[in-house]
Amino acid sequence: MSTITSVSLKNYVTGGNAHLSDFTIEKIAAPTKESLKQDQVLLRPLYFSVDPYQRGRLSGVKDSYVASYAKGKPITNFLVARVIASSSSSFKENDLVLDNDGKWQSEYIADAKNVHHAVDKPGIDVRDYVGVLSMPSYTAYYGLMVIGAPKKGETILVSSASGAVGQMVVQLAKAIGLRVVAFAGSDEKVEHVKKLGADVAFNYKTCGDFGQAIRKLVPGGIDIYYDNVGGPYLDAVLAHVNDFARIIVCGAITQYNLACTDDAYAIKNIVAVLVRKVRMEGFIILDQYDSPHYTEFVNHVSKLYHEGKIDYRVSEVEGLENAPQAILDLFAGKNFGKSVVKA
Repeated sequence: MSTITSVSLKNYVTGGNAHLSDFTIEKIAAPTKESLKQDQVLLRPLYFSVDPYQRGRLSGVKDSYVASYAKGKPITNFLVARVIASSSSSFKENDLVLDNDGKWQSEYIADAKNVHHAVDKPGIDVRDYVGVLSMPSYTAYYGLMVIGAPKKGETILVSSASGAVGQMVVQLAKAIGLRVVAFAGSDEKVEHVKKLGADVAFNYKTCGDFGQAIRKLVPGGIDIYYDNVGGPYLDAVLAHVNDFARIIVCGAITQYNLACTDDAYAIKNIVAVLVRKVRMEGFIILDQYDSPHYTEFVNHVSKLYHEGKIDYRVSEVEGLENAPQAILDLFAGKNFGKSVVKA
Protein backbone atom coordinates (compact mmCIF):
# COMPACT_ATOMS: atom_id res chain seq x y z
CA MET A 1 0.00 0.00 0.00
CA SER A 2 1.32 3.43 -0.98
CA THR A 3 1.67 5.95 1.86
CA ILE A 4 2.06 9.70 2.22
CA THR A 5 3.15 12.09 4.97
CA SER A 6 0.47 13.96 6.93
CA VAL A 7 0.84 16.70 9.57
CA SER A 8 -2.07 17.18 11.96
CA LEU A 9 -2.84 18.96 15.22
CA LYS A 10 -2.51 16.82 18.34
CA ASN A 11 -3.13 19.36 21.12
CA TYR A 12 -4.73 22.78 21.21
CA VAL A 13 -2.28 25.52 22.24
CA THR A 14 -4.45 27.79 24.38
CA GLY A 15 -1.64 29.88 25.87
CA GLY A 16 2.11 30.25 25.74
CA ASN A 17 4.29 28.68 23.08
CA ALA A 18 3.49 25.73 20.85
CA HIS A 19 5.79 22.68 20.90
CA LEU A 20 6.57 19.88 18.49
CA SER A 21 4.60 17.56 20.77
CA ASP A 22 1.45 19.49 19.81
CA PHE A 23 1.67 18.08 16.28
CA THR A 24 1.38 14.61 14.82
CA ILE A 25 3.57 13.64 11.86
CA GLU A 26 2.57 10.28 10.42
CA LYS A 27 2.35 8.06 7.39
CA ILE A 28 -1.15 7.40 6.11
CA ALA A 29 -2.63 5.63 3.11
CA ALA A 30 -2.26 7.61 -0.09
CA PRO A 31 -5.45 8.80 -1.80
CA THR A 32 -6.10 7.34 -5.25
CA LYS A 33 -7.63 8.76 -8.41
CA GLU A 34 -10.23 6.01 -8.22
CA SER A 35 -11.57 7.58 -5.01
CA LEU A 36 -12.30 10.93 -6.68
CA LYS A 37 -15.93 12.02 -6.62
CA GLN A 38 -17.46 14.30 -9.23
CA ASP A 39 -15.72 17.70 -9.53
CA GLN A 40 -12.75 16.83 -7.37
CA VAL A 41 -9.00 16.94 -7.93
CA LEU A 42 -6.11 14.91 -6.55
CA LEU A 43 -3.29 17.30 -5.68
CA ARG A 44 0.42 16.97 -4.94
CA PRO A 45 1.62 20.09 -3.06
CA LEU A 46 4.92 21.63 -4.13
CA TYR A 47 5.26 24.40 -1.53
CA PHE A 48 3.41 25.14 1.70
CA SER A 49 3.06 28.62 3.18
CA VAL A 50 3.77 29.20 6.89
CA ASP A 51 2.13 32.32 8.33
CA PRO A 52 1.71 34.13 11.69
CA TYR A 53 -2.08 33.89 11.63
CA GLN A 54 -1.77 30.12 12.05
CA ARG A 55 -1.01 30.70 15.75
CA GLY A 56 -4.65 31.55 16.31
CA ARG A 57 -5.77 28.45 14.43
CA LEU A 58 -3.85 26.25 16.88
CA SER A 59 -5.77 27.61 19.86
CA GLY A 60 -9.14 25.90 19.51
CA VAL A 61 -10.88 29.27 19.90
CA LYS A 62 -14.29 29.22 18.24
CA ASP A 63 -15.06 32.93 17.81
CA SER A 64 -12.03 34.01 15.74
CA TYR A 65 -12.08 35.40 12.21
CA VAL A 66 -10.84 32.07 10.85
CA ALA A 67 -11.71 28.58 12.08
CA SER A 68 -9.32 26.81 14.44
CA TYR A 69 -7.72 23.58 13.34
CA ALA A 70 -9.47 20.43 14.54
CA LYS A 71 -7.52 17.99 16.68
CA GLY A 72 -6.61 14.90 14.73
CA LYS A 73 -7.18 16.64 11.37
CA PRO A 74 -4.51 17.89 8.95
CA ILE A 75 -3.10 21.39 9.32
CA THR A 76 -4.25 23.54 6.39
CA ASN A 77 -3.00 26.75 4.81
CA PHE A 78 -2.10 28.39 1.52
CA LEU A 79 -0.16 26.17 -0.89
CA VAL A 80 0.72 25.65 -4.54
CA ALA A 81 0.26 22.19 -6.06
CA ARG A 82 0.13 20.08 -9.21
CA VAL A 83 -3.00 18.27 -10.29
CA ILE A 84 -2.23 14.56 -10.61
CA ALA A 85 -5.80 13.47 -11.37
CA SER A 86 -9.11 15.24 -11.95
CA SER A 87 -12.82 14.49 -12.29
CA SER A 88 -13.53 18.16 -13.03
CA SER A 89 -13.80 19.75 -16.46
CA SER A 90 -12.06 22.82 -15.04
CA PHE A 91 -8.75 21.07 -14.34
CA LYS A 92 -6.53 18.57 -16.06
CA GLU A 93 -3.49 16.57 -15.05
CA ASN A 94 -0.34 18.66 -14.44
CA ASP A 95 -2.20 21.95 -14.01
CA LEU A 96 -0.54 24.29 -11.52
CA VAL A 97 -3.08 25.37 -8.91
CA LEU A 98 -3.48 27.32 -5.68
CA ASP A 99 -5.44 26.20 -2.63
CA ASN A 100 -6.00 28.80 0.11
CA ASP A 101 -6.77 26.09 2.67
CA GLY A 102 -4.84 23.10 1.38
CA LYS A 103 -3.98 20.12 3.54
CA TRP A 104 -0.50 19.54 4.90
CA GLN A 105 -0.21 16.18 3.22
CA SER A 106 2.03 14.85 0.45
CA GLU A 107 -1.14 14.28 -1.59
CA TYR A 108 -4.81 15.01 -0.92
CA ILE A 109 -8.21 15.30 -2.57
CA ALA A 110 -9.93 18.68 -2.82
CA ASP A 111 -13.21 19.92 -4.23
CA ALA A 112 -12.51 21.68 -7.52
CA LYS A 113 -14.55 24.72 -6.46
CA ASN A 114 -11.98 25.47 -3.74
CA VAL A 115 -8.96 25.36 -6.06
CA HIS A 116 -7.78 28.07 -8.44
CA HIS A 117 -5.49 28.10 -11.45
CA ALA A 118 -2.19 29.83 -10.77
CA VAL A 119 -1.91 33.00 -12.86
CA ASP A 120 0.76 32.51 -15.51
CA LYS A 121 3.10 35.48 -15.26
CA PRO A 122 6.52 35.83 -16.96
CA GLY A 123 9.46 35.47 -14.59
CA ILE A 124 7.40 33.96 -11.76
CA ASP A 125 8.72 30.73 -10.21
CA VAL A 126 6.47 28.08 -8.62
CA ARG A 127 7.68 29.08 -5.14
CA ASP A 128 6.69 32.69 -5.76
CA TYR A 129 3.02 31.79 -5.37
CA VAL A 130 3.66 31.25 -1.65
CA GLY A 131 6.38 33.92 -1.65
CA VAL A 132 6.28 37.25 -3.43
CA LEU A 133 2.69 36.77 -4.63
CA SER A 134 1.42 35.11 -1.48
CA MET A 135 -1.11 36.18 1.11
CA PRO A 136 1.42 38.25 3.16
CA SER A 137 2.38 40.25 0.07
CA TYR A 138 -1.26 40.97 -0.71
CA THR A 139 -1.67 41.90 2.95
CA ALA A 140 1.17 44.41 2.58
CA TYR A 141 -0.28 45.85 -0.61
CA TYR A 142 -3.87 46.17 0.62
CA GLY A 143 -2.95 47.58 4.01
CA LEU A 144 -0.60 50.18 2.58
CA MET A 145 -2.43 51.23 -0.57
CA VAL A 146 -6.06 50.99 0.54
CA ILE A 147 -6.05 51.70 4.30
CA GLY A 148 -2.80 53.67 4.44
CA ALA A 149 -3.81 55.93 1.49
CA PRO A 150 -0.18 57.08 1.16
CA LYS A 151 0.87 60.44 -0.24
CA LYS A 152 4.31 61.09 -1.69
CA GLY A 153 6.63 62.66 0.87
CA GLU A 154 4.90 61.26 3.94
CA THR A 155 6.73 59.26 6.61
CA ILE A 156 5.84 55.63 7.29
CA LEU A 157 7.06 53.49 10.18
CA VAL A 158 7.10 49.75 9.48
CA SER A 159 7.30 47.11 12.22
CA SER A 160 8.70 43.59 11.70
CA ALA A 161 10.22 45.06 8.59
CA SER A 162 12.21 41.98 7.55
CA GLY A 163 9.20 39.66 7.80
CA ALA A 164 6.91 38.39 5.09
CA VAL A 165 4.61 41.41 5.21
CA GLY A 166 7.09 44.05 6.35
CA GLN A 167 9.67 43.57 3.61
CA MET A 168 6.99 44.11 0.97
CA VAL A 169 5.61 47.19 2.74
CA VAL A 170 9.08 48.74 2.84
CA GLN A 171 9.60 48.33 -0.89
CA LEU A 172 6.13 49.38 -2.00
CA ALA A 173 6.30 52.44 0.25
CA LYS A 174 9.68 53.46 -1.11
CA ALA A 175 8.50 52.94 -4.69
CA ILE A 176 5.72 55.51 -4.22
CA GLY A 177 7.96 58.13 -2.65
CA LEU A 178 7.47 57.75 1.11
CA ARG A 179 10.18 58.27 3.71
CA VAL A 180 10.53 54.80 5.18
CA VAL A 181 11.59 54.20 8.77
CA ALA A 182 11.63 50.56 9.85
CA PHE A 183 12.53 48.32 12.75
CA ALA A 184 13.46 44.66 13.05
CA GLY A 185 14.84 42.26 15.65
CA SER A 186 18.50 41.73 14.72
CA ASP A 187 21.37 43.67 13.17
CA GLU A 188 21.39 41.30 10.20
CA LYS A 189 17.69 41.94 9.59
CA VAL A 190 18.22 45.68 9.92
CA GLU A 191 20.95 45.63 7.27
CA HIS A 192 18.67 43.66 4.96
CA VAL A 193 15.86 46.18 5.43
CA LYS A 194 18.24 49.01 4.56
CA LYS A 195 19.17 47.19 1.35
CA LEU A 196 15.48 46.97 0.52
CA GLY A 197 15.35 50.76 0.52
CA ALA A 198 14.45 51.89 4.03
CA ASP A 199 15.77 55.38 4.70
CA VAL A 200 16.29 54.52 8.36
CA ALA A 201 16.23 51.12 10.08
CA PHE A 202 17.01 50.11 13.65
CA ASN A 203 17.13 47.11 15.95
CA TYR A 204 14.31 47.45 18.48
CA LYS A 205 16.02 44.96 20.81
CA THR A 206 19.18 47.04 21.21
CA CYS A 207 17.98 50.62 20.66
CA GLY A 208 17.27 51.28 24.34
CA ASP A 209 14.01 53.07 25.06
CA PHE A 210 11.82 52.49 22.01
CA GLY A 211 9.87 55.72 22.36
CA GLN A 212 13.05 57.77 22.57
CA ALA A 213 14.42 55.99 19.49
CA ILE A 214 11.32 56.99 17.53
CA ARG A 215 11.55 60.58 18.76
CA LYS A 216 15.15 60.77 17.54
CA LEU A 217 14.72 58.97 14.21
CA VAL A 218 11.33 60.42 13.26
CA PRO A 219 11.51 64.02 14.54
CA GLY A 220 8.79 65.13 12.12
CA GLY A 221 6.31 62.57 13.42
CA ILE A 222 4.65 59.55 11.83
CA ASP A 223 2.03 59.79 9.08
CA ILE A 224 1.50 56.06 8.57
CA TYR A 225 2.27 53.18 10.91
CA TYR A 226 2.13 49.65 9.56
CA ASP A 227 1.62 47.63 12.72
CA ASN A 228 2.47 43.93 12.81
CA VAL A 229 3.35 43.72 16.51
CA GLY A 230 0.91 45.66 18.71
CA GLY A 231 1.57 45.94 22.45
CA PRO A 232 4.04 48.49 23.85
CA TYR A 233 5.37 49.32 20.37
CA LEU A 234 1.96 50.48 19.18
CA ASP A 235 1.60 52.43 22.41
CA ALA A 236 4.90 54.24 21.85
CA VAL A 237 3.97 55.05 18.25
CA LEU A 238 0.70 56.64 19.34
CA ALA A 239 2.72 59.23 21.24
CA HIS A 240 4.46 60.30 18.01
CA VAL A 241 1.76 60.36 15.32
CA ASN A 242 0.92 63.41 13.26
CA ASP A 243 -2.54 64.83 12.71
CA PHE A 244 -4.63 62.61 10.42
CA ALA A 245 -2.15 59.75 10.69
CA ARG A 246 -3.23 56.28 9.54
CA ILE A 247 -2.47 53.20 11.61
CA ILE A 248 -2.78 49.92 9.72
CA VAL A 249 -3.50 47.17 12.24
CA CYS A 250 -2.22 44.07 10.48
CA GLY A 251 -1.01 41.95 13.39
CA ALA A 252 -0.14 41.88 17.08
CA ILE A 253 2.49 39.18 17.39
CA THR A 254 3.65 40.45 20.79
CA GLN A 255 0.24 39.39 22.12
CA TYR A 256 -0.13 35.97 20.46
CA ASN A 257 1.70 33.74 22.94
CA LEU A 258 0.35 35.13 26.20
CA ALA A 259 -0.26 32.61 28.95
CA CYS A 260 -3.62 34.24 29.72
CA THR A 261 -5.68 37.26 28.67
CA ASP A 262 -4.76 39.07 31.90
CA ASP A 263 -1.22 39.38 30.50
CA ALA A 264 -2.43 41.42 27.51
CA TYR A 265 -0.77 44.84 27.18
CA ALA A 266 -3.04 47.77 28.01
CA ILE A 267 -2.63 50.69 25.60
CA LYS A 268 -2.01 53.93 27.52
CA ASN A 269 -1.84 56.49 24.71
CA ILE A 270 -5.18 55.70 23.06
CA VAL A 271 -6.36 59.29 23.53
CA ALA A 272 -3.93 60.24 20.73
CA VAL A 273 -6.37 58.64 18.27
CA LEU A 274 -8.89 61.32 19.24
CA VAL A 275 -6.57 64.29 19.70
CA ARG A 276 -4.56 63.64 16.52
CA LYS A 277 -7.65 62.61 14.50
CA VAL A 278 -6.03 59.27 13.67
CA ARG A 279 -7.60 56.67 11.43
CA MET A 280 -6.80 53.28 12.98
CA GLU A 281 -8.15 50.29 11.07
CA GLY A 282 -7.73 46.55 11.25
CA PHE A 283 -8.43 44.14 8.42
CA ILE A 284 -8.44 40.47 7.51
CA ILE A 285 -7.00 39.94 4.05
CA LEU A 286 -9.05 36.78 3.50
CA ASP A 287 -12.05 39.10 3.09
CA GLN A 288 -10.43 40.82 0.12
CA TYR A 289 -9.64 38.04 -2.34
CA ASP A 290 -12.83 38.69 -4.33
CA SER A 291 -12.24 42.43 -4.50
CA PRO A 292 -10.71 44.21 -7.53
CA HIS A 293 -7.74 45.08 -5.34
CA TYR A 294 -6.45 41.50 -5.66
CA THR A 295 -6.06 41.76 -9.44
CA GLU A 296 -4.43 45.16 -8.99
CA PHE A 297 -1.99 43.59 -6.53
CA VAL A 298 -1.02 40.68 -8.80
CA ASN A 299 -0.47 42.96 -11.80
CA HIS A 300 1.41 45.64 -9.85
CA VAL A 301 3.71 43.40 -7.80
CA SER A 302 4.46 40.84 -10.52
CA LYS A 303 5.47 43.69 -12.85
CA LEU A 304 7.81 45.21 -10.27
CA TYR A 305 9.22 41.79 -9.42
CA HIS A 306 9.80 40.87 -13.06
CA GLU A 307 11.58 44.20 -13.58
CA GLY A 308 13.87 43.43 -10.64
CA LYS A 309 12.50 46.30 -8.55
CA ILE A 310 11.37 44.07 -5.69
CA ASP A 311 13.69 41.87 -3.64
CA TYR A 312 11.72 39.33 -1.64
CA ARG A 313 13.54 37.15 0.86
CA VAL A 314 12.22 33.66 1.60
CA SER A 315 13.12 31.36 4.49
CA GLU A 316 12.74 27.84 3.04
CA VAL A 317 12.59 24.55 4.92
CA GLU A 318 12.65 21.30 2.97
CA GLY A 319 10.38 18.38 3.79
CA LEU A 320 6.78 18.37 5.00
CA GLU A 321 7.88 16.51 8.13
CA ASN A 322 9.78 19.66 9.12
CA ALA A 323 6.76 21.97 8.76
CA PRO A 324 5.86 21.97 12.50
CA GLN A 325 9.37 23.19 13.35
CA ALA A 326 8.98 25.90 10.69
CA ILE A 327 5.85 27.10 12.50
CA LEU A 328 7.68 27.19 15.84
CA ASP A 329 10.61 29.06 14.32
CA LEU A 330 8.23 31.63 12.84
CA PHE A 331 6.56 32.27 16.20
CA ALA A 332 10.00 32.59 17.82
CA GLY A 333 11.20 35.09 15.21
CA LYS A 334 13.91 32.79 13.90
CA ASN A 335 12.77 33.00 10.29
CA PHE A 336 14.22 35.63 7.96
CA GLY A 337 11.66 36.69 5.39
CA LYS A 338 8.64 34.74 4.20
CA SER A 339 8.52 31.23 5.67
CA VAL A 340 7.77 28.37 3.26
CA VAL A 341 8.15 24.59 3.25
CA LYS A 342 9.19 22.72 0.14
CA ALA A 343 7.38 19.40 -0.17
